[in-house]
Amino acid sequence: MSTAIDREKLAECFGYWCKKLRLTPGWDVRLEWVENPGWPKTGDIKIDCDDRKAILMLNAANPRQENLEEDIVHELMHLKLYPLDQVTEALITSQFEEGAPARSFAYRQFFTSLEITVEELAKCFLLEFGEDRELSFGRCAKEKSFNELYDGLNNLE
Repeated sequence: MSTAIDREKLAECFGYWCKKLRLTPGWDVRLEWVENPGWPKTGDIKIDCDDRKAILMLNAANPRQENLEEDIVHELMHLKLYPLDQVTEALITSQFEEGAPARSFAYRQFFTSLEITVEELAKCFLLEFGEDRELSFGRCAKEKSFNELYDGLNNLE
């Protein structure tokens, strides 16, 4: 992705996805640009269920992903799944004491599963209805290769 971000095009893309995912007119959702080059994310979302408002934030200074449409869909999927997110989190907090290893385990498992589900749904919708269907591989590119993960391990035999 080039360093120049077409904010007008991404704002149109944002509006398209709010409608496609049937978030509006039931929700008031706004797109905001984060200008801080040190912000470590490409996107994030803030949600106020009581007022049915949400703010999707996109990193304008230093996005970590190549396809910002993919990130828009991902963050909006978090809004779509937010009721399930809140029920599950409430269940975890009601069943496990704060600081208990079981609570930490349940939270890690839940949030890992949530992110995997949100990303998979985002990919499915993007590939079916997106304008830019090229998936971002920015996170994957930074990971060690399969061989690098096993370098230096002792043979068990």
